[in-house]
Amino acid sequence: EGQLVESGGGLVQPGGSLRLSCAASGFTFGSYDMSWVRQAPGKGPEWVTTINSSGGSTYYTDSVKGRFTISRDNAKNTLYLQMNSLKPEDTAVYYCVTEPYTDPDGYWGQGTQVTVSS
Repeated sequence: EGQLVESGGGLVQPGGSLRLSCAASGFTFGSYDMSWVRQAPGKGPEWVTTINSSGGSTYYTDSVKGRFTISRDNAKNTLYLQMNSLKPEDTAVYYCVTEPYTDPDGYWGQGTQVTVSS
C-alpha cells in the first residue's frame, strides 16, 4: 500500500521561507509525476505545482511562480517544496499527491499546515 508523509510545515511571518518534504513508500515513486496541492480554510483544493517523474520538467500556478520551487530525489523517494517570500494567502494545508491528483486510486499524504501570519 502506497504512502506519502509530509513534513516541514509551521508558522512563519510574511516574507519568510519554509521547506516541505514528502517521503514516499510502498510504490514506485520514480515512475510518478508528483504534485503539491493546497487547501485553504473554507476553500476547495488548489493545484500548486507539478514535477515530472525524472525531475526534468516543472510547472507552477501563476500565484507562486518565482517564489516556490518543487524538486525531487528519486534515490531517496522524497519530494520537496521550497517556499520563499511567503504571503498570508499561502496559508493552507499542503498535500503531496501523485498525478493525476484527481485519480481516485492515486496517493495523497495527510497534509502539513502552513500558516503565514505576523
